[in-house]
Amino acid sequence: MAADRQNLHRTMPAKGATTSTAAPDVAVIGGGVIGLSVAWSAARRGMAVTVFDRGALGDGASRVAAGMLAPVSEADAGEPALLRAGLASAALWPSFAEELGLGGAYRRCGTLVVARDSDELGALDRERALREDLGLPVVRLRGSEARRLEPGLAPGVRGALHVPDDHAVDPRALIEALVLACERAGVALRPNEEAAEPPLAGRVVLATGAWAGAPVRPVKGQILELRDPDGPGLLERVIRHERFYVVPRGDGRYVLGATVEERGFDTTVTAGGVRELLQEAQLLIPGLDELVIEEAAAGLRPGTPDNGPLLGEREDGVILATGHHRNGILLAPLTGEAIAGLLAGEPMPDEAAAFAPARFAEVAAS
Repeated sequence: MAADRQNLHRTMPAKGATTSTAAPDVAVIGGGVIGLSVAWSAARRGMAVTVFDRGALGDGASRVAAGMLAPVSEADAGEPALLRAGLASAALWPSFAEELGLGGAYRRCGTLVVARDSDELGALDRERALREDLGLPVVRLRGSEARRLEPGLAPGVRGALHVPDDHAVDPRALIEALVLACERAGVALRPNEEAAEPPLAGRVVLATGAWAGAPVRPVKGQILELRDPDGPGLLERVIRHERFYVVPRGDGRYVLGATVEERGFDTTVTAGGVRELLQEAQLLIPGLDELVIEEAAAGLRPGTPDNGPLLGEREDGVILATGHHRNGILLAPLTGEAIAGLLAGEPMPDEAAAFAPARFAEVAAS
C-alpha cells in the first residue's frame, strides 16, 4: 500500500495542493528530492510556489538513490568544499527528518568501510589517516571486530573503518514525505506537465538533475533492491567497499549499488552491471545469495566537472539547484534552505555559496 501511495503522489497533484492559475512567486522546474525540498522551504517562508515536472514526481534519480547520508565515509581530500557542505547538511538531517515525519525511514545506523586483502587494508589505513587529520570520527577495526558488529560479513574480511555518524534514509519514503509536506504548505504540484517557456513566475529555480544542461552531465548507476524473506537481520549498518555498497532499510530490504558509467542518458539495466554488483558483494556478504531480487533499476546522477552541485543564480537570472551527483539526498536540507533564503533576498550560507554556477564560467574564461 505504501508503494501505491507513492505512485499516486508521483503522478497526481496532491489532494489539497494549490491549483490556482495565478502566476506564482516561484516556479521550481523538477520534482525530485532537490526540487521538492526547495519548494517546501520556499513555501514555508510565505512564497507561492509551483513545482513542474515533465514526468512523475520523484521518479528520476531520486527514486533509485541508495539514500546514504555519508559525508565522512565519502570524504575526499581533493573536495574540501564538498565535505564542508556535506557535514553542514548532515547536521540538518535529524530535524529535517523529524519535521517530515520520516520515522524509521531515517536510520542512524553508521557505516562500515571494509577491506578484504592487504592492499585494501593499506588503502583503508590511508583513508583513516585522512579522516583523523580532518578531525572526522572513525574507528579502525580488525576483521574479527568488524564481524562482531556485523556477523553477516564473510570470514575473509581483513579489517574495516567504523563511521558511526554516517546515516541513511529511504529515498522513496522521503519523496512521499516531501510531497505531503509541500501539500500542507500550499505548493502547487504539476507532475506530467512541462513549464511554459519561460514560466510565468517571479523567479525560476532549475532543479532538473541530469537534464540541466552543460556543465551537468548524466552519470549512470545501476542498483538492485533485495529482500530477505526471513525479515531484517542480515545487516544493521551500511557496508561500503571500493566496488559496491549495501544499504539496509531496517525492514528486510537492502539496496545494492552502484555502478558508475558514462553512458549518456541510457537507463537500461544490463546483465553485466547486475553480475558485477552481485559477484563483488557476495564475496564479503555471503548471505546476499539467499535474498530475493525485488527490483533492478538504473538512474542518472547529475555530475559536474568538480563533483560539486550548482547552487545560485545564473547570468540570465535563473536559479540553479542541480548537479549534486552522488550527494543529492544528503544535500537536500542544505540546498532547500539555501535556495529558499536566496529567493527571500538572504545571502547564501558559506557551505552553499562555494558552489556558485559562475565558477565554471570563470574556469572557461581563464
